[in-house]
Amino acid sequence: MMFEGVVDNSEFAICENLIYPVLKEVWKHYRSKFLLWSHQSLTYDEKLSGFPEYILARRSPLGKVVFDRPYLMLVEAKQDNFEAAWGQCIAEMIAAQRLNDELDVIVFGVASNGDRWQFGKLEKNIFTRNTTFYSIQEIDKLVAAVNYIFSQCDIQLEKVMPIL
Repeated sequence: MMFEGVVDNSEFAICENLIYPVLKEVWKHYRSKFLLWSHQSLTYDEKLSGFPEYILARRSPLGKVVFDRPYLMLVEAKQDNFEAAWGQCIAEMIAAQRLNDELDVIVFGVASNGDRWQFGKLEKNIFTRNTTFYSIQEIDKLVAAVNYIFSQCDIQLEKVMPIL
């Protein structure tokens, strides 16, 4: 007997079913300081803009849910095209860096197809990408890598909070 089912491998399905659950699990430990935004426009100018799948940003000190800087991490999902994902993610990272203005923070990036994840960072004018791919099949290692990025964002936030 053969079963048929609906298979949805769209970027939206990848985000909702594979990427978001991992991010949410880690974010729960940092939610007092950060908000995790989904599909928010990030626009510096007409060349540096985009709709990252997820953005990690500071939680407003006013206790309200507002899109507040610094923007510390961006996630871009693509269906097995990591070069396209990084091309788009880097433009969004540069936009975030410029929107962060006088705040000297590292912006982290994540490119994923849901199964494989890759991490990078933009520090001043230097972009570096980790050559290691993390797999959802090794969830402990993946969660540890995502947690490391969140912890680095937390450290940065502690440094810039007196400025804000």
